Amino acid sequence: MLTLKDGFSYGFDSSACKECKGRCCTGESGYIWVTHCEILTLSKRINITKDEFITKYLSKIGYRYTLNEVRYESGFRCIFFDTDLRRCSIYENRPKQCRTFPFWNHFKSNTREVEAECPGIYKL
Repeated sequence: MLTLKDGFSYGFDSSACKECKGRCCTGESGYIWVTHCEILTLSKRINITKDEFITKYLSKIGYRYTLNEVRYESGFRCIFFDTDLRRCSIYENRPKQCRTFPFWNHFKSNTREVEAECPGIYKL
């Protein structure tokens, strides 16, 4: 299914995710920001306290939290990336940052970058 969003010079076909094997979840290190609400949802999902979740899965950068990353292949992966199935293990509850990919403001002026990363990108 092709998704379009105002202000972007490309569309996104989410059916490509089945073949991609998680390129947006692996590669260069970066921040995967989570809100306090998302922290609560995720801690409930895996049945641990919020404080346990923060200690085990997050790093604090300034006043914000980011999901931890793990060394993987020639780069990094999100701590919730399932390496056997090559997909997100918390997909239904993934953070907003993940849900809104590839429609990030950064990619409005860096379309070549997102085209190289995501096979679901279609130029309009």
